[in-house]
Amino acid sequence: MGQSASCFSSFVGSVPATPHPAAITEGESAVPSRDHTDDLPDDCLAFVFHFLSSADRKKCSLVCRRWLAVEGQSRRRLSLDARAVLLVAAPSIFARFDAVTKLALKCDRHSESIGDEALVLIAARCRSLARLKIRACRAVTDGGMAAVAEHCPGLRKLSVGSCTFGYAGVDAVVKRCPMLEELSIKRLRGLPDASAMVESIIGAASLQSICLKELYNGQCFTSLIAGSSNLKTLKLIRCSGDWDRLLENIADKVPGIVEIHLEKLQVSDRGLAALSSCADLEILHLVKTPECTDAGLAAIAERCRLLRKIHIDGWKTNRIGDEGLIVVARQCPNLQELVLIGVNPTARSMGLIASDCPKLERLALCSSETFGDPEIICIASKCMALRKLCIKGCPVSDQGMEALAEGCPKLVKVKVKKCHGVTSRCADWLMQCRDGMLAVNLDVTGSAEHQESIGENGVLENNEHLIGHVGAFCLLPSRSYSRSLPWKSRISYFARRNFITSAIRRWSPGSSNSNHT
Repeated sequence: MGQSASCFSSFVGSVPATPHPAAITEGESAVPSRDHTDDLPDDCLAFVFHFLSSADRKKCSLVCRRWLAVEGQSRRRLSLDARAVLLVAAPSIFARFDAVTKLALKCDRHSESIGDEALVLIAARCRSLARLKIRACRAVTDGGMAAVAEHCPGLRKLSVGSCTFGYAGVDAVVKRCPMLEELSIKRLRGLPDASAMVESIIGAASLQSICLKELYNGQCFTSLIAGSSNLKTLKLIRCSGDWDRLLENIADKVPGIVEIHLEKLQVSDRGLAALSSCADLEILHLVKTPECTDAGLAAIAERCRLLRKIHIDGWKTNRIGDEGLIVVARQCPNLQELVLIGVNPTARSMGLIASDCPKLERLALCSSETFGDPEIICIASKCMALRKLCIKGCPVSDQGMEALAEGCPKLVKVKVKKCHGVTSRCADWLMQCRDGMLAVNLDVTGSAEHQESIGENGVLENNEHLIGHVGAFCLLPSRSYSRSLPWKSRISYFARRNFITSAIRRWSPGSSNSNHT
């Protein structure tokens, strides 16, 4: 935005302003200066508009009719409220914005949305459309989607969510849009039941990314996935049904997949073993898949040697732990990012990951019961390439954090949250030891330091703490390592401040209440 503002300022500043009447000398005529922007071709003016934010573009469109026309003809992105009344306004809107390539149609779930008539009109006006997002347009049917496919054959990305059209509408777009690269389907209500016999959607060679989310019969798209020979990214999120057998069919026919997301899915080690045939796999997300164990993770690690990003949310089931991570450490030397949530690794696996994965730059441990001081000391001594470290809800203390003062020479950011053993003093000390080159983001809420200073009623527990805290609360220094305190901490702070103020008043000479102290 800084660049756009400066460009706009320099552009406007180049236009000479009309002199003030008081500055006109006697004998000079008060003829206003000519608008030099008229000398700019429309293409140049449109180029300037591309550097502005959406709000600034709207303001520029109010300057004159020419700027209004140029701004409309040069706008490429448009997001519209897709309620039913849009049908009336659509002709005038798209008469002005006739070069839109990215369009979003979003309707409130409590309102009546546009239907096929409006969607056909929009598609006919936006023939150069490349990206289309449709949200909660419940009145759109398969016929409306077929019209989109007919009028917008250059469509590259389609994202639909909370709509009621079904299988045939998606099929029409896939068949008639030969350049379609990304397809995202979320909460589509018109899909057939698993028992219904429907014609399979033939995959498209152009498709590179498919995302299926919250579908009650997502298995009906198996043939679409398996038939997309150039597919690189596959995301299956909260889709019902057993996916093991389908993943076996998909992996055999689409071996070039690079990125896989499996979240809250009924999939087991059998499905992971099938995906291990994707030798080019680089990114793996296993989120809350309780049937996946160390064996499935090891099967992928042994055959997918190019893995560089692994995210695992074990859901605290303890089915993925040291054994699977040890195989990852030994077989995946290109690992750059590792995120473990609800997983309980120990120094045995973390030590191997730190030593055998020399490219590891980002590490996050959340809600782990076993990641403590020995593990972080191991990381600090062996992870030479680590740049970012995040620890949340782990039994780590100041003793373990102190190891980061000399370890991990490339470390630039540390984030610690809900780790009760880590204090603000340690965070300050770490930053001083690293000469200000390390940013420490510490949430002290719930820490031992925080609890010691707060009594049951939000006041200091004894007078010994009072003298030390008076200066601290009066100065209120801002620390770069901490976030703004939550509302509970603020309430306790104000309670303590009021208590301190009243105590000082009682102790001051001449106070009428001094005999009550």
